[in-house]
Amino acid sequence: MPVRSKASLHLPGLTATARVERRSKGLIPRLRKGDLAVLDHLDLDRATAQTLVDTGVVGVLNASQFLSGRYPALGPALLADAGLLLLDQVEGADRIPDGARIRVHDDVVYVDGEPVAMGRTVDSAVLADEMEQARAGLGTQLDTFTHNSAAFLRREEELLLHGEGLPSLASKVGGRPALVVVDGGELVAQLRAIRPFVKERRPVLIGVDGGAEALRHAGYAPDVVVLGTGPDAPELPSRSTLRDARDVVVRVERGDRRPVDQLERIGVRAARVETAATTEDVALLLAFASEATLIVGVGTHATLDEFLDRQRSGLASTFLTRLRVGPKLVDAKGVPQLYAGRVRLWHLALVLLAGLLALGVAISATPVGGEWWDWLQSAVTDLIDWIQGLFS
Repeated sequence: MPVRSKASLHLPGLTATARVERRSKGLIPRLRKGDLAVLDHLDLDRATAQTLVDTGVVGVLNASQFLSGRYPALGPALLADAGLLLLDQVEGADRIPDGARIRVHDDVVYVDGEPVAMGRTVDSAVLADEMEQARAGLGTQLDTFTHNSAAFLRREEELLLHGEGLPSLASKVGGRPALVVVDGGELVAQLRAIRPFVKERRPVLIGVDGGAEALRHAGYAPDVVVLGTGPDAPELPSRSTLRDARDVVVRVERGDRRPVDQLERIGVRAARVETAATTEDVALLLAFASEATLIVGVGTHATLDEFLDRQRSGLASTFLTRLRVGPKLVDAKGVPQLYAGRVRLWHLALVLLAGLLALGVAISATPVGGEWWDWLQSAVTDLIDWIQGLFS
């Protein structure tokens, strides 16, 4: 529960500091625990919602709808389950000052006691009804998806089918498994669960955008970093992460010849891939084209709901890339079920000890075993008496 200031204890509702920015990717780095996030994000996706929860905000005010009904976005339910205050369709969101202390009560936003904006309270019950309506409209979305996939395949045929346009990597990938890490939900837990696989199989580590920094925080140095560009691209990983990587690959839109100024300013030379595919999909295609024996996706999108819970332009890319790399792609959630680790020497020693104990118990139950046991007891007694005699 948020901590309220003494001045607001007698006032109903929730009082907190507002952090305001229309683009969620620009807002998230500025959020602090106990803030109220004010943004404009239609059909909030799960990855953004999880990041908002992780920042510790107490509520989210959305100028757009959390669920428009076009498709069942996964983010709103995650926010509601976390107990956050949710308002959407907020009229007057642009009148909320960034950094101001605001109060939200009965769908109204107050600044210095004056109402400045009004929205609609969204809770689990509201979301359940809207999710049902969104699922009912999936047929139309799937028709559009089929058309977009065909168009995307025509545009990106050479990249998808032949790997044309992908750079050669300095990192040795062929003959090794590859770990592609995307900054998605349950990333930390998935990395922890597959630690034995990473330690023993030593895969090439490919970090995608924020996934590169997540690898660093987990104690690994990414071999390859794949980055996106454009106004919606996430923040760059740290300079040390980029410089330590053997390969840095930047995805740019086709026909975009502009240099990547941010990387050049810190002395990082990057290879370019011109494509409309998402950054995550470029990483998977790189691992596949470089002849990785296995591709393990960490934080990647693996289910139909997650495929739909994407920006519309990235859905066809996600689907077709999975079809291309499918024979080698394994989701990280399944690795602990398939890989138990190598047999170590202490494992064998433990089995041998258990066998010897079982053999000893079996022999002791026979007449001969009883004689041996009596002889052993007598020998031990004689040895103890002899040692005591040395000191007497």
